[in-house]
Amino acid sequence: MSGVFGVASDSDCMDDLFYGTDYHSHLGTEFAGLAIQGEQLHREIHRIAHGQFKSLLDGFHRSYAGRMGVGAISHSDPQPIIVESRFGTCAIVTSGLITNREELGRELIQQGVTFGEVRDGRLNQTELIAKMVGRSDSIVSGIERVFDRIEGSVSILLMVRDGIYAACDRRCRLPLAIGTRDGTMAVASETCAFPNLGFKIQKHLQPGEIVLFDGSGLKETAGSGGQRKICAFLWIYTGYPASSYEGVSVETVRERCGQALAQKDTVKADLASGVPDSGTGHAIGYAMASGLPFRRPLVKYSAGYGRSYTPPSQEVRDHIAKMKLISIEDITRGGRLIVCEDSIVRGTQLRNLTIQKLWDAGAAEVHIRVACPPIMFPCRYNLSTRSTEELAARRAVRALEGADIEDVGDYVDAGTDKHRRMVEWICDDLKCTSLVYLNLDEMVKAIGLPHSDLCTHCWTGQGD
Repeated sequence: MSGVFGVASDSDCMDDLFYGTDYHSHLGTEFAGLAIQGEQLHREIHRIAHGQFKSLLDGFHRSYAGRMGVGAISHSDPQPIIVESRFGTCAIVTSGLITNREELGRELIQQGVTFGEVRDGRLNQTELIAKMVGRSDSIVSGIERVFDRIEGSVSILLMVRDGIYAACDRRCRLPLAIGTRDGTMAVASETCAFPNLGFKIQKHLQPGEIVLFDGSGLKETAGSGGQRKICAFLWIYTGYPASSYEGVSVETVRERCGQALAQKDTVKADLASGVPDSGTGHAIGYAMASGLPFRRPLVKYSAGYGRSYTPPSQEVRDHIAKMKLISIEDITRGGRLIVCEDSIVRGTQLRNLTIQKLWDAGAAEVHIRVACPPIMFPCRYNLSTRSTEELAARRAVRALEGADIEDVGDYVDAGTDKHRRMVEWICDDLKCTSLVYLNLDEMVKAIGLPHSDLCTHCWTGQGD
């Protein structure tokens, strides 16, 4: 994942830019960067794999001022990217995943375009978009051309002298929201960036919509529209609890998921708990519906440890998961535990670094309750799981079938015997007492938007 933030004001906006971008730190673990437009355009980018945003960029925060700026927390590529173009000097940040970036890059290279931000032999996605936009007659037509050509998903903030362009692709899988405060306007991937900075949500960008704003307000809107397909995983796991998308609160959805899990459950237990942090909201909902006390047999030591899902290597993911979660034996010993989890992706961390800690702390029973269906397909719209081999559900299918199979429809359907046997295999592999997932309809109901407005590709294999 990545998160982007932009702000334009009639006075200095550096504090807003610095803290607004920092409120996206849960979305990426590799790079963080800021660009601010004063008399000149200034930019700074840091690796955040082994450092925190605020400490690494505090010097930049204290050194520069300006009335417009953009920032990014990035999962892979350094950004913002600065380019000189027919539209002047531009700073651009993006979130998403363009799966045909190499094909698009080769086309531009054959036309004489050069790229300077190549890392590990791979084009920088944000630079690619900047070069595509720069070859068009206008910024709006350039952004629309990007939306016409990409495979995957992208949301864009592009800062020029006149203001900041904000745009979501025609499926709007990674939404953007506009916030306002007297004399200042901001745009964010995560609305949790707004309250403490005094912004009120003015609008959520629509699919394919392009807006231009400065400190005085919206100056221009354009776009050809499309069918909204917001990533449902934002509510289940990726998004911050204090955020909302299309007015639907992340924390409220997680509570509703937990309530749905409790309503379908039959086991006897002593307490409801969650794998921190994202499992906590689900567990609170479970406790609300079941009447069980909410307690914390596992707590997270936060300082210096990010999310174990987002780093690019399994070794780093496992190290973070091992070090950040600490069991509390006084609460765990002898207990029959309901443990709510947002999802099971690979399953290795849950088995080895979470469930095993509870057994080691003396748990009598460990019942895992998952707030979404089994993940069956790698995401092709954002940088998360990249292959079926990684997925716990696909390992179960391979074990049951004796080989990889192309058609897994019977395993996707929660009403089939094959699905039941897949869940039993995963339960045995995790070494937990029991395992229950929400099915797709239950999850969609908890989100509260029409299924047609949600991307559920990682569960169903169906995208556009």
